[in-house]
Amino acid sequence: MTHSKTVRTERHGDVALILVDHPPVNALAAEVRRDLLAAIGAAASAAGIVGIVLACEGKTFVAGADIREFDAPPTPPLTGDICAALDACPRPVVAAIHGTALGGGFELALACHARILAPDARVGLPETRIGLIPGAGGTQRLPRLAGAPAALDLIASGRHVAADEALSLGLVDEIATDIRAAAIFRARTLAASGQTPRVRDRAVPAFDRAAFDKAAATIRARARGALAAPAAAEAIAWAADLPFDEALAKERARSLDLRTGPQSRALRHLFHAERLAAKMPADDGHAPRTWVVRHAGVVGGGTMGSGIAIALADAGFRVTLAEANKEAAQAAEGRVNAVYDRQVKAGRLSEAARHERLDRLAYTASIEALGDADLVIEAVIEDLPAKQTVFKKLSEVVRRDCVLASNTSYLDIDAMADMVDAPERVVGLHFFSPAHVMRLVEIVRARRSAPEAVATALAVVKRLGKQPVLCGNGEGFIGNRLLMRWRQICEFAVEDGALPQEVDAAMEAYGMAMGYFAVSDLAGLDIGWAIRKRNAPTRDPRARYVPIADRLCEQGRFGQKTGAGWYRHVEGKRLPDPEVTALIEQVSAEKGIVRRPIAAEDIQHGVHAAMVNEGARVLAEGIAQRPSDIDVVLVHGYGYPAWRGGPMHAADAVGLPEMLRRVEALHAAHGVGFEPAPLLRELVASGRSFADLNL
Repeated sequence: MTHSKTVRTERHGDVALILVDHPPVNALAAEVRRDLLAAIGAAASAAGIVGIVLACEGKTFVAGADIREFDAPPTPPLTGDICAALDACPRPVVAAIHGTALGGGFELALACHARILAPDARVGLPETRIGLIPGAGGTQRLPRLAGAPAALDLIASGRHVAADEALSLGLVDEIATDIRAAAIFRARTLAASGQTPRVRDRAVPAFDRAAFDKAAATIRARARGALAAPAAAEAIAWAADLPFDEALAKERARSLDLRTGPQSRALRHLFHAERLAAKMPADDGHAPRTWVVRHAGVVGGGTMGSGIAIALADAGFRVTLAEANKEAAQAAEGRVNAVYDRQVKAGRLSEAARHERLDRLAYTASIEALGDADLVIEAVIEDLPAKQTVFKKLSEVVRRDCVLASNTSYLDIDAMADMVDAPERVVGLHFFSPAHVMRLVEIVRARRSAPEAVATALAVVKRLGKQPVLCGNGEGFIGNRLLMRWRQICEFAVEDGALPQEVDAAMEAYGMAMGYFAVSDLAGLDIGWAIRKRNAPTRDPRARYVPIADRLCEQGRFGQKTGAGWYRHVEGKRLPDPEVTALIEQVSAEKGIVRRPIAAEDIQHGVHAAMVNEGARVLAEGIAQRPSDIDVVLVHGYGYPAWRGGPMHAADAVGLPEMLRRVEALHAAHGVGFEPAPLLRELVASGRSFADLNL
């Protein structure tokens, strides 16, 4: 039958099997769309054909649109045109889905007359993750199958759905091991019955509209300025309120509007940035080999260490967690068990899976138990001498080819590597708390880190399902280095006239997940206090210093864990504290500062400018490889709004000449530490952007 570069049709008796073959993920590029539409038309009119099966070669079904085309006007035929052809096909069409059917790929499947799913396949409409809504009928067909509430959950979140859930929701008709055989059989069965059941002809099942509207309102509130998820909720409501064709046209127009908007461009930037950040630089033109990791050790079973151990066990590693003594090891085991117990209680983990993970975990009070480990991650207190002691002991115990990593937020990896007989196997692995939940891991290359050690760390982080970012060794690495500057702007605002809750409200209005002071209370004020005391001898006496956080710590106000920090914490609620207000006003008075109102926009611009200026310094020093890596770190580790693309992308959107003006204003207002970065000046002078450095 028909054959093209990307699509071919095979005849299986009276059934036409249309196969998309466009490696690596069968994305719906313009050529694929054209060839697929032609193949459907040919099969629909071919003599002797009673049914059609749509399937894909390679590792996956159509995994979505070709995102590389999104910066140009859409090229016909569109995915919606193919869905219309499937709708109108006089012969039953059955989708045989393996791997993932996402976005436009799942919309194709929804337009077929039946869907067969492999047991390990996943489906979903993740368009909101790149600032869009489905544009080929996804918001209209999915609620007709699964109901409006389920469609709202799936489309607004963009989450992928495993086979069992897809079947229970009615998204697919059958789960089969041999999907092509099952699909051919179903196509013949439908043909024999004379049925071509179209999803578009179904009514949306009755649902509680008040509950739906409440859920949609919650989505709008949680979006914090993002447009796509609220737009998806609106489009799903159209499915219930409007005729199919009218709602379909509105969906398409809204999708195209979002596609050309700044939020989708920012999220597409992040999509590419995440993949770029996860690549190991080639060594002399060749990717370095990785060492095999089967047994992982963790030293230190506190909050971070136990979280790292959970992440490793979840990913299938055999894990040994070593503590200083038997009591500490038992406490670590209790922390791990508590996490798994909560997951089981919440329905996120089965009892069988819980036991499977616990069987991979062992606890010990002897570091010698790590002797056969392939990777050991140190996660003890954030104190350099304490960490150096651990590394010295590990060097005496583990094999010489064991990769040694420190989970540190700020400290010098080279100083730890000095304690090891083979320093080339030492790297940093900066997890974010809670380590079993947060996606970001900064992989720190020390001065002597071997490419093989770095590549091994990268492979492990990917296996954990986390987002790696490679960075150089310098205090605070990428994220905490920028945090130090943006913290200062927030504290300056408080000293000059704002209150903590006003600063936090300004940053949350900007789109941040939480304001700085709320995050500080959550993390614990004592951590930053220890760092400031450690750095006090080298602090530039000319630099502006705000002592309010130190005064809070001196009073024992360390945040949520003590019930008081920048806020009071009562029964899980964060409340402004008059005592903090009084302390702030006292410090301002001591410095002779006349307090004044500070506009939210001034706070937002100041924080962003501080991030960008320090980001330019981090780039120039080689701590970050590219600006987009900084964006990935700030979005995934610090709650920077993804729909802005990260601070460096947002700087390009503002315009670097304007960003330089804002940085110069910061310098004029706050002095030492806020001098415009030479790289920022160079980019402005040459008319270039940060995007030009994303190699």
